[in-house]
Amino acid sequence: MESNTKDRELLITRTLNAPVELVWEAFTNPEHVANWWGPNGFTNTIYTMDLRPGGLWELVMHGPDGTDYKNKSIYKEIVVNEKIVFNHFNPDFTTTIEFEEQGEQTHLIWHMLFNSAEEFIQVVKTFKADEGLKQNIEKLIVYLQGMGTTNAS
Repeated sequence: MESNTKDRELLITRTLNAPVELVWEAFTNPEHVANWWGPNGFTNTIYTMDLRPGGLWELVMHGPDGTDYKNKSIYKEIVVNEKIVFNHFNPDFTTTIEFEEQGEQTHLIWHMLFNSAEEFIQVVKTFKADEGLKQNIEKLIVYLQGMGTTNAS
């Protein structure tokens, strides 16, 4: 089936060299999330991370230039080790992150759907969300390695 939302979505997939339980922990434990979330050079302060449908997620992303970016999201769906869905506000978009167990690896599908093509274009132009998402995944990969996911044999 052909999607009619291609003009207002970002999608990235990666197979991570970490078991799904560890990847889930990196996404759902605020102490871990604060260490890798966001584009290169950003740090985070997480105020609330109520991981349940209807739960609030509030954080401030601190840009490398000192600018603070307040973020507010409401969780819509949580399926342990399988799926996280949240609505982000200002800019408005829905993020769906799916975790597919593949033995000791995890296939990650990260999808962001904006309300309109205009909003999508604005967010990509203003905040470089497409590049930021790629950097976010790369930071996650490095962080997972630090969590002890690679055992050389």
